[in-house]
Amino acid sequence: MTDPLTIVQVTPHSWKTRHEVNEFVRRSSEELSDRGHRMLIAAPAATRRAAREARAAIEAARQRPAALFGARGPRLLEVGGRVALPRGPRPRPAPIAVDASRDLETLLRTVEIDVVHVHEPFAPSLSSTALRHSHSLNVGTFHEPSERVLSTQVARPLVEIFFGRLDARAVTCMQTAELLERYFPGHYELIRPGADARPRRSDGAGQPLRILFCLAEERGALRIFLRALRRLPPDLEWEATVWTQSPSETPLRIARGLRERIRLVGPAAGPQEDLVAGADVLCAASGGPAPAPQLIRMALVGGAVPVVSRLPLYAELLGDGELGLMFVPGDAETMAGQIARLGTDRRLLADMRRRAKGAVPSWAQVADRLEEVYGQITARRHDPAGDREARSRIARRKLIDVDLHMHTDHSPDCATPVEVLLETARDRGLGAIAITDHNEVSGALEAREMAQRIDGLQVIVAEEVKTAEQGEVIGLFIEKCIPRGMTMAETIAEIRRQGGLVYVPHPFDRLHSVPDYEHLLEIVEEIDILEVFNPRVALTAFNEEAERFAAKYRIVPGAGSDSHVAQGLGSVRMRIHDFDGPQEFLEAMRDADITRKHKNLIYVQALKFLQTTGRPKAARRKVANARPVRGGKPRRPARARSRRPSGSGSGGKS
Repeated sequence: MTDPLTIVQVTPHSWKTRHEVNEFVRRSSEELSDRGHRMLIAAPAATRRAAREARAAIEAARQRPAALFGARGPRLLEVGGRVALPRGPRPRPAPIAVDASRDLETLLRTVEIDVVHVHEPFAPSLSSTALRHSHSLNVGTFHEPSERVLSTQVARPLVEIFFGRLDARAVTCMQTAELLERYFPGHYELIRPGADARPRRSDGAGQPLRILFCLAEERGALRIFLRALRRLPPDLEWEATVWTQSPSETPLRIARGLRERIRLVGPAAGPQEDLVAGADVLCAASGGPAPAPQLIRMALVGGAVPVVSRLPLYAELLGDGELGLMFVPGDAETMAGQIARLGTDRRLLADMRRRAKGAVPSWAQVADRLEEVYGQITARRHDPAGDREARSRIARRKLIDVDLHMHTDHSPDCATPVEVLLETARDRGLGAIAITDHNEVSGALEAREMAQRIDGLQVIVAEEVKTAEQGEVIGLFIEKCIPRGMTMAETIAEIRRQGGLVYVPHPFDRLHSVPDYEHLLEIVEEIDILEVFNPRVALTAFNEEAERFAAKYRIVPGAGSDSHVAQGLGSVRMRIHDFDGPQEFLEAMRDADITRKHKNLIYVQALKFLQTTGRPKAARRKVANARPVRGGKPRRPARARSRRPSGSGSGGKS
């Protein structure tokens, strides 16, 4: 068992509707709650009263978050109001709850939640809304193997952004995994749903063959089933039960002689599991529009042999015919033949019943798998406590302002001389700066040497390294240049070898070279500081995404001006306690405050253009010891290595 967690499971279906997703959410939440986890279930409201009650509970949680959780079992919150659609003979609920966004946003910001587990997070739905507002670790489970044209074809780029917030993905069957892999590639955990079993009433020996059909599929499946009953051998003794949600609205168009053998029942007859426990055969005849795999699972657990249409999903559940009999969809003749086989060969019936034992997991086993997934992603979170002794030590020191991301003319895209940068940093009251030239440390080393003559200014030697195909990463407190073009793992290993800190800049800015979400998850344990604000990021949403990622994994947040011109220096600064070396710096950053000063992005970018591309080459700063780079293209030369102070640390006091 993992440590107790606070978990919200979100279903896109009204809780009043019997649906397989809701059954998965309900039973797994009950099992997890019994193990000590604090469970909430969020579902679209079926009534205005339910929505008002949920909203009142969420508002009350602002003062007392613990009040949201029930003393026994998971707490259900039905959020948002619902409207009726005018089409059809009866009013139908809208596909999403109205005003659910506000309720979910309040809930997810009010309560400290470890995991938000969304089911079928395709837009528009309550699950996709939860994913949009979540600042917690997110797990997405996909159930139905049917394509959502809106999400896979029309709005796939937008859906990919939201799916990028998933820290773990799961599917309930391989058919769903194959569909998702075509449109949204990634790693998907297989978590098969469980089923509740009831004690069997009898083995049916000496009795007519007991056939069960549950109208959980499309209505056309019932017509195929009735046609199959008409084709059963006249001498076969059988009786059938048809379960439907509304017996009075389900006419059975069949001959009177056969009609007398059929019992039509509804929810009042008891749970479907009880009906399965009293049946020998369970029939499912979907042609594909609305399959009901949970019926097959109940049959396998309850001892009723499935006779089903050969849909890929049903075939997967039955081991391609090992655990039940199948027929081509719509083929009532073959369906009748398969039912008759089981009626005339009771040994076959008993053999298939025996094979099905253990084929479907219990809900306790499902909870085991969920705890395993939750444990994997929560284990990636950083320890927010850090080094308490070091934090206590530096807390007595003065506060200074730092800027952690800037460039000099040692970068190919910057024309700011080192001395100009240092003078500007001093004039703007900065106590420490990190010089992060692209694939070079010579400018930082020169700046550190020159800064010894500037009282109260500390220079952190750093480098913004371009990896092979996984974006850029900054090494803080390093001494030697790290070559570009290595993998992210190799680059991080070299930063560690030099005793540096791993700083990931502008992680979600798709206009920069950044690691995608999958690569970021692979290195999340290695990240010391994540840049959550960069003024050169064109879209605010990219900075917000970085802030969200840092919060969920408890990574120390950072910020820097990413200045390529002196005018932008210090536009973003962090106020921290003074430090000595990388470890004290990291502890000081845990309590940092970010200060942002407005700088017009177009203005700063225009200055960069004028100072680099727009200026004559002769006017740009020359650097000694030029050397070539890969591909035969000339590269801006590095500063002479002889300027590096021997034996001095990159984080020492100026």
